Amino acid sequence: MKNYYYVTANTAEGFFNLLSSNIEGLQQIISLKHASQKVKSQILKHLIQKYETTNAVEVLKSPLGEGYLDGVIIREKGIAFLNDSAIPHGMESVIELDLSAFTSEKLVNNIVLQEKFKHHTEKAYKDFETGLRIHDDLEEIYIKEMHFEKANEMTGKFIQERLQGQPKKTRDAHEYHRLFGTTTVDGPVNVIPHITEKLSHVFYVKGRAGTGKSTFMKKVASACIQHGYDTEVYHCSFDPNSIDMVVVPGLNFCLFDSTDPHEFFPTREKDEVIDLYEGAVTPGTDEKYADKINKVNDHYKSYMKKGVVELKKAGEYLESLEQQYSSTEQEQKKILEFIEQQLD
Repeated sequence: MKNYYYVTANTAEGFFNLLSSNIEGLQQIISLKHASQKVKSQILKHLIQKYETTNAVEVLKSPLGEGYLDGVIIREKGIAFLNDSAIPHGMESVIELDLSAFTSEKLVNNIVLQEKFKHHTEKAYKDFETGLRIHDDLEEIYIKEMHFEKANEMTGKFIQERLQGQPKKTRDAHEYHRLFGTTTVDGPVNVIPHITEKLSHVFYVKGRAGTGKSTFMKKVASACIQHGYDTEVYHCSFDPNSIDMVVVPGLNFCLFDSTDPHEFFPTREKDEVIDLYEGAVTPGTDEKYADKINKVNDHYKSYMKKGVVELKKAGEYLESLEQQYSSTEQEQKKILEFIEQQLD
């Protein structure tokens, strides 16, 4: 069985890394070092094929795009194989394996291509940052019309319904921090349908900017953790300080921000909508501020689009860089044998 999620993302705060909570307590953390992202990703794909027939495998997708991977975790075996670019600087107890000795590469000066990739990626981050600042103007509109006591009532009622009759566990729950998507060279992507399909109860949280969707989810996550349930907290890849999804496997439910750019609607009988705009905002707010809302929406989205264009340009330079490298099946086989020798 494979589970997909992200631990790194392209955000308004730049490159964002949430790896740590996902590898806590593992016995072996193996870092794959190589100048080529594709070579490392090919090896990770081989490792997934090797383990997925007998173990649950967690696949860490990459913000570089569909052809790349950040890593793979086999939790039952206590092992993580990671692309070295996904490992935060200074992380301890990491076994680094340099794969460059096994592959041949063209001796070309890559500095210009690397600088171009970095330049366009940084420009994308600046555009996202500007977009987020403009987006804050949307929040201000709705916060003025928000009835926080009603939102608190909705939150309290939801928590009570979820935890009613569930025994409080005498254990420290683990809190995993992840992302369900990000903006890549291919545009915005997410794995929401993959995450939600396994759960019996899915709650679609609707609302507007500033109507308390993230606060609602943070409070639910906190209550479940205090009750002793391991909880997966998924951050927003636009504003990583905001929460977009909470999954509690032990209670078989999740709730997620189901608004643009990841808007979904219930498809199953047990799916439910939680609408914070309907429940906690002054009726008619959309209509009252329609012109300003449309103007701010168009303005912030224009910067998001600019950021996507910059990431696409960065992706073109990455592809040019990757053409300098290759690995044959024979080389990959030797790398896999080498990795096998390093395992306890």
